[in-house]
Amino acid sequence: MEVPDLALRFAVAIGLGVLLGLERERTKGEEGGAGVRTFALIALGGAIAGYLQEFLLLDWLALAMFAAIAALIIGMYVVTSLHGDTGITTEVSALLAFALGLLCAHGQLQLAGWIAVAMALLLALKDWLHRLASRIASADVEATLKFCIVTLIILPLVPDVNYGPPPLDVMNPYKIWLMVVLISALNFTSYLLIKIVGAEHGVGIAGLLGGMVSSTAVTLGFSQRSRQEGEDPSSLALGIVLAWTVMFFRVVIMSALISWELGRRLAFAVGLLCVASLGACYWLWRRHRQRQRGEVKAGSNPFELDEAIKFGLLFGVVVLVAKAAQVYLGDAGLYLAAAVAGLTDVDAITLAMANLASSDASNLQTAARAIVIAVMANTLTKSAMAIGLGSAELRRITLPIAALLLVTGAAGALLL
Repeated sequence: MEVPDLALRFAVAIGLGVLLGLERERTKGEEGGAGVRTFALIALGGAIAGYLQEFLLLDWLALAMFAAIAALIIGMYVVTSLHGDTGITTEVSALLAFALGLLCAHGQLQLAGWIAVAMALLLALKDWLHRLASRIASADVEATLKFCIVTLIILPLVPDVNYGPPPLDVMNPYKIWLMVVLISALNFTSYLLIKIVGAEHGVGIAGLLGGMVSSTAVTLGFSQRSRQEGEDPSSLALGIVLAWTVMFFRVVIMSALISWELGRRLAFAVGLLCVASLGACYWLWRRHRQRQRGEVKAGSNPFELDEAIKFGLLFGVVVLVAKAAQVYLGDAGLYLAAAVAGLTDVDAITLAMANLASSDASNLQTAARAIVIAVMANTLTKSAMAIGLGSAELRRITLPIAALLLVTGAAGALLL
C-alpha cells in the first residue's frame, strides 16, 4: 500500500476518535470516564489492529488488542459505577470508536465517517431524546410495534395480484397496504413532531403543525373559536390559511413519492396555490394585532391498526370508484369522482391518482387535474366551514382568500 493512503486511513481514524471524544468531554465532569485523548487513542488502536490483521495477517494480535481495550473499558465502567453512575453510554461509544478505527484501516473511510457523525449526533441529543421519550406514551410504542409486525412480517405474504372483473381489476391487496404504510408514515412524522414540540404555540405555528395532521380540524377549531369574545379573527385566519398551505405541499410530496413525473406536473399547478396562500399568510401576518395562542392536538397514533385498516378500505373504495368512473364516463367521470372524494379527504384520491399515473404515463395529465380538483373541493369544504361557523370578521377575511385560492386552483388545472 502507498504510504499517503495508509497515512490517510490512520488520520481519519484519529479524527473520528477526536470527534467522539469532544462530545464526551462535555459530560466528563458529570459522568467521568474517557475524553478527547482517550477516544482518539482507542480509535488509533482500532486502526493499528486493522493494519495488523489486513497487512501483517496477525489476526490473533488484533484480537488481543481488542480484548485488552475492552478489559480497560470494563474496568472504567466498574470504577464509575462505584460512584453511583451505572450508565454505559461512554463505554459503548469507546468500543464503537475501536470498531471505527478498524473500518478506517480496511479502507471503509466513508462508512466510518457516517457512523461517527450518527454517533456524535445521538450523543449530543441526549437531553432532547429523553424529553421525547417522556412524551411518547406506552400505547404509542405498542401501536407502532403492531404496525411494524403487520407491515414487515405479514405484508410480504399478502398477494400482489389484481382482483375484480376486467377492466375493474384494480383491487390489489399488496399495493393497497403499501399506500397505507406510506400515509401512516407521513402522518406519524407529523404526530411525532407535535409530540416533540409540545401542544401549545402561537396561532401561526399551531396552524402549521395542525395542518400536518388535519387542516380540516384546524379550520373547524379556529372557526368556532373566532366567535369567542376577545379573539383576534386575523390571527385565527392566519392559522387556518397556514393549515391549508401545508395541505397543498403535502399533496405534492405524496404524489412525488409514488410518481416523480406526476409530482413535477403538480408542482406547477399546486405551486400556484402555494404562492397565493403564502401571499395571503404574509398579508394576515402583517395586519393581525395580537399574539394569540393555539393548542395542537396530535390525534391518535397513525400506526393504530384500526386507523390503518379504515384508510386501507377507504383507499380501496376510492381506487375502484375512480377506475369505474374513468372506464364508463371518461375523464369527466374521473374528475367528478375526484371532486366528490376531495370534499372529505384528499389523501385517498391523491394516492389513487398517483398509482394511476405510475402504472400508465398517458394518464399523467388526467391524474394531475383530478388531484387539483380534489384539492379545490377540499378547500371549498373548509372555506364553507370557516364562513359558516366563524365570526362575521373571520368570514370577511376568509371569503376573498378562499375565492383567490379557488380561482388560482382552477387556472392551474387548466394550464396542466
